[in-house]
Amino acid sequence: MHIWSWHGLVALVAVAAVVFVCLAAQAAEFDGVQIPDTMQVGGKTLQLNGFGRRDYAILVLKIPIYVASLYLEHPSSNPEQIMRSPETKLLIVRFEHNVSAERARKSWSDGLQNNCVSPCHLDPADVQQFLAEVPAMQAGDVFTLLFTRQGATVALGGRQIGVIPKPQFADAMLATFLGPRPALPRLKEDLLRGHP
Repeated sequence: MHIWSWHGLVALVAVAAVVFVCLAAQAAEFDGVQIPDTMQVGGKTLQLNGFGRRDYAILVLKIPIYVASLYLEHPSSNPEQIMRSPETKLLIVRFEHNVSAERARKSWSDGLQNNCVSPCHLDPADVQQFLAEVPAMQAGDVFTLLFTRQGATVALGGRQIGVIPKPQFADAMLATFLGPRPALPRLKEDLLRGHP
């Protein structure tokens, strides 16, 4: 079975449809991005756990790249507990700056390599297949990663673009944000606020 199935695996999508509906008043506005308190996903209510921004630094200049928000069934500030949990998790990434496919692929490659630590092992062919399908992002794009016990569903602008049917690979993807060596430790801290 392929690691990355574009527009496929209807069974997984039926279990956790990629439909996100705001249920409550806005919790915050961050960099002009509205961040809801809760999201409805596949019949489950997910709570905002944390949010923050990734910047790209050039000398003293910081360029905002994206705002990320993490939603969980039960908020937590423990990254290991979150990653081990079979519960549904939703990561929403709203881009504020264009990112080329090459740069996006490099970021994913580095993140997977740095955070898939033993006993995690990813098939190199799976990694290459995944990286080959990572698209460029434009300012204003909303990229979502929905994690379930079956794997992960990837959407861009509310439209499903792919499915990760291997739970270990999906876990490694989440670890690029919450693992031991994230690209931006401050963003990890922000995502782990564990909002009540």
